[in-house]
Amino acid sequence: MKLCFPVELENGLDSEVFGHFGSAPIFVVFDTETKSIDTINNQDLGHAHGMCSPLKALDGKMVDVVVVGGIGAGAINKLNGMGIKVYRASKGTVRDNIGLFESNTMSEITVEHACSGHAGGCVH
Repeated sequence: MKLCFPVELENGLDSEVFGHFGSAPIFVVFDTETKSIDTINNQDLGHAHGMCSPLKALDGKMVDVVVVGGIGAGAINKLNGMGIKVYRASKGTVRDNIGLFESNTMSEITVEHACSGHAGGCVH
């Protein structure tokens, strides 16, 4: 399974998980089977608000799960439509969040819990 974590600075498993999917400059991808990591530069960084294209952002690479602090409803719908589940990250590193994911203690983010702009109900 490939877990994708939006990050601001690439420090491998010690990268801090970024607060929002679409504006993260980099994604760290962790493969749970091989325990290897890969990085993807966000190819959709300059998109207009609400117009995030997750497939473009991930440079066409497929992942199984996105773990992020916040994300818009449109991006959730597009990721879910590609068979990708979205989970709420806890503050901390990719390594910290892998542990939480593997222990089944993360909650899935649904459209009802998505960010609406960058205020209001957004908890990141």
